[in-house]
Amino acid sequence: MYEAEVNNSIESIETLPMDIRKCFVEFRDRIAARTTLPWGEHCTECVWPTCFATCELYTPRSDGACRQFMGGAVRIDHPGGLSPYLLKLQFKRWAKLWTVGNLHLQPLSKADKHEWVNIAVGAIGRNAPLPSSIKPHVLRKISYLRKRSAENAGPTEEFPDYFLLECYNPNKQNIALTFTVRQSFQKDLRPFQTMINTSPGYTRTKINFSDISPLINSSQSFEVEIVPNDSDDIVLYFGLMDFVKERPEPTSKNGHELVVKPLKCVVWDLDNTLWDGILIEDGPEKIRLRQGVADVIKLTDQRGILHSIASKNNHHDAMNALRLWGLDDYFLCPQIAWQPKSQSIVQIAHLLNIGLEAVAFVDDQVFEREEVKATLPEVVVIDAADYAHIPDRPECRLPITTESKSRRLMYREQEQRQASLGSYKGDYIGFLKDCRMEVGISSLDDTNLSRVYELAQRTNQLNFSGNRYPQAQLAEIMKSPFLETYVIDCSDRFGKYGIVGFAVVHTRESRLLDLMFSCRIQGKRVEHAVLSFLLRRSLSEKERDFYANYRKTSKNATSGKVFEELGFECVADNEGILSLVFRHGREIPDDQIIKIKGFFDRKTKTLSNC
Repeated sequence: MYEAEVNNSIESIETLPMDIRKCFVEFRDRIAARTTLPWGEHCTECVWPTCFATCELYTPRSDGACRQFMGGAVRIDHPGGLSPYLLKLQFKRWAKLWTVGNLHLQPLSKADKHEWVNIAVGAIGRNAPLPSSIKPHVLRKISYLRKRSAENAGPTEEFPDYFLLECYNPNKQNIALTFTVRQSFQKDLRPFQTMINTSPGYTRTKINFSDISPLINSSQSFEVEIVPNDSDDIVLYFGLMDFVKERPEPTSKNGHELVVKPLKCVVWDLDNTLWDGILIEDGPEKIRLRQGVADVIKLTDQRGILHSIASKNNHHDAMNALRLWGLDDYFLCPQIAWQPKSQSIVQIAHLLNIGLEAVAFVDDQVFEREEVKATLPEVVVIDAADYAHIPDRPECRLPITTESKSRRLMYREQEQRQASLGSYKGDYIGFLKDCRMEVGISSLDDTNLSRVYELAQRTNQLNFSGNRYPQAQLAEIMKSPFLETYVIDCSDRFGKYGIVGFAVVHTRESRLLDLMFSCRIQGKRVEHAVLSFLLRRSLSEKERDFYANYRKTSKNATSGKVFEELGFECVADNEGILSLVFRHGREIPDDQIIKIKGFFDRKTKTLSNC
């Protein structure tokens, strides 16, 4: 927080370079909670209140305090950042940032609301039509109440991991900052102090709380200050300046960090897992659905996580039992047969066209879990005793979107397509044409942002960059004047696939930076149609070649052949990222299988034909 009641200057985030703006966004997903320290401008040589009468450098603010930042604190709104705004500060000599401290951690969403309430209260106090003799008292009262509230906010049960400082230094030289934490009113005690070096560009500094805590009593009042050293009239931009708690990161057995990949399917055992009892021994009359298991299935289904079954049972009787509870339709491609569970899981993954690393297996028997672990080490194995916590697992914390809620239905429609293909008498290309597939393309906006984020987190086989965009970064891409976004949806005579793809083109470079698709459209030549569309759109506007970035992996190598099939050539390999080019003047292939309805620009509300 900052002194909004005495600062009214606001600048646009567009004044900062794009790469710097991204830096202030990219760390948000790593933080679970933060404090909201009430920062203000102060003087390193302050001897309040006598300094107001004796110091020739005293410059009064609207509340009577001394102005230490030239022009005051300039707010730069930056929704999606770790802090919802940046502060642009031009330090006078002897100026410092100062705040009373506390260790009251809040979730980021609550902290953001706290920030905006502070800004609103400050604006009310600043703009209130009060007599000039009264207004300074009102502004000082607002400042006092904010600081008292911060002082009285007791520490939460969990202590922070570290103090985090974000800073953009637009100057050509390094700027050193002295960071100090000291107990209030106890000047004889040794403070914690360290130097922070901000080189030109963006700096993110972590100061471990374990280093600070031995020198302060967190249950008593303490204060924090940041002082630029030997710098007069310098300008710095500050993002978050607070104590924070990181989200826990899962680790592998050797302690290295692992990337959490979202689950796409949970495969359930039945006896003493989904229900209490053994169907063959107890009969359908005596088995009982386990408490809360239906809620787990329905919640994760809403998040787009599919469900299936790997059970050694009689298929007809098992499905009838599920039908009685109204759960039979939730399970796709169930493998209820007398075969090893690992074989059943492999068949399910194949039928759903997903990777085994995106599958979780739930069973009550140690033997079955160990058999799957030994045979399929990439599968996530879960003890049935922990079924209630499945929605809380990091792999299952996915947003609920229109597409996620209808994902199971889309797979049901795919079953119809497969059945129709099996009875089709012509060749496969003829079948695709008979499906009457249509692709709609529009730009990224708030209405589809969550779905594109979900797509970026999930795609593997048809992800040509390997990027896993945080939602905040997608919001930044959406605002860029040089990045054109394409959100791709698809439908055919059987139904709608929903949003299945996303592309980013850098218009200045005429370069495809990113292209990803859901595996639901794999083999349907949607990627061919979309790439041809992007080529026609880009090459028709300017007479220059069109480039594409492609990070080739073992998972996307097969689908990546689309570039070669369309006529792209490899011109460079930069640490595994291939730079491909489609030469201007070359004929753009179009197999006429898929109809593209055009590009709808959501910003301008215009539709352009392909």
